[in-house]
Amino acid sequence: MDIELSTEDLAFREDVRQFFGENEIKPGEDYMTWRINWFEKAREKGGWDVPKWPVEFGGPGWTPTQHYIWEQETARIDLPFDLPFGLGMLAPVLIAYGSKEQQERFLPDIRARKVNWCQGYSEPGAGSDLANLKTKAELSEDGTFYTVNGSKIWTSLAHIADWIFCLTRTDDSGIKQQGVTFLLFPMKQEGIEVRPIITLGGTHTVNTVHFTDVKVPVENRVGEEGQGWTYAKGLLQHERTGLAGLSKSLVALEALKEQAQTVPRGNGTLMDDPGFKAKVAELEIDLMASEYTELRSLASAAAGAAPGPESSILKLKGTEIQQRIQKLTVEASGIYAAAWGDQQVGFPFAKGGMGGYLSSRAYTIYGGASEVQRDVIAKNVLGLKRSGK
Repeated sequence: MDIELSTEDLAFREDVRQFFGENEIKPGEDYMTWRINWFEKAREKGGWDVPKWPVEFGGPGWTPTQHYIWEQETARIDLPFDLPFGLGMLAPVLIAYGSKEQQERFLPDIRARKVNWCQGYSEPGAGSDLANLKTKAELSEDGTFYTVNGSKIWTSLAHIADWIFCLTRTDDSGIKQQGVTFLLFPMKQEGIEVRPIITLGGTHTVNTVHFTDVKVPVENRVGEEGQGWTYAKGLLQHERTGLAGLSKSLVALEALKEQAQTVPRGNGTLMDDPGFKAKVAELEIDLMASEYTELRSLASAAAGAAPGPESSILKLKGTEIQQRIQKLTVEASGIYAAAWGDQQVGFPFAKGGMGGYLSSRAYTIYGGASEVQRDVIAKNVLGLKRSGK
């Protein structure tokens, strides 16, 4: 994709590149010290540490093109690790719906990367059908606290989280989307049990979490009781946009093309094979189309609009593209893709290729399965209505 950059945008891109170059980690430097210093210097640049936050909460107030440039440039370097749950998911909810007290209490530590959050959404019987959640929160007779009982599943990084933002059921007398309440509470307390889930790719990132009589002060409720579904939808739209990963897919696809040029095939390389080349070309076309959708979404956000159905389009196409890149990586690796463990066999890029492919199977499930995204698109973009059956 080639967009025309103004003189100001070109200067901004150069500023971004210069900042990244000046703040690379140095040999022998302590990683955690470098990480904290990096975000502090980014903050001093005028909100670069929270690029998607509004100006009134410390964000940079970038134009859609500047956001696009930032995404492109950050995809090409090794940024300090950053967890998305507090910064990119909970923070927008607190900014939009939280009380002033909650904003003052939680946003500074989120911005400083001092507190790790996890997301308590999916349940054993309510994954993609999130409105079917059963985790119960009962308000005490004096109205000062909730008692939470139930379970969550596929809870990413719950084993290292300090706090959780959690959807709970406070009323089941109406339709499923009603009676859902958004609560915040610490993970390190009596009544919370975290059990690991080892995924198909052999990693431990997700967990099951069980709540038994967990006490949550009423001041930790975001917004009104029973309105959590509204807040959750806004959060999911932010999450889905982030999960698309288009800029990283651009970099990954270029790397795949370079890797394929090292694989002998006949008198040339794998990139000379018409069948493989056609698959790569199709990916590039889909990626380009998705980028234009992302730019429209950025333009809408810059005008003050909340994320809309385009976030579902981006999540659907972006995660499918990531899976296709992983699949082509395995195809390029050939028989060496089957190797497992730490020992390298065959092409250097083949190591871990199968693990990456297996892990990528979840991309089109978490954050709302592809079937859910298609339903959102059908309803909100195409104007189709559900059958009466």
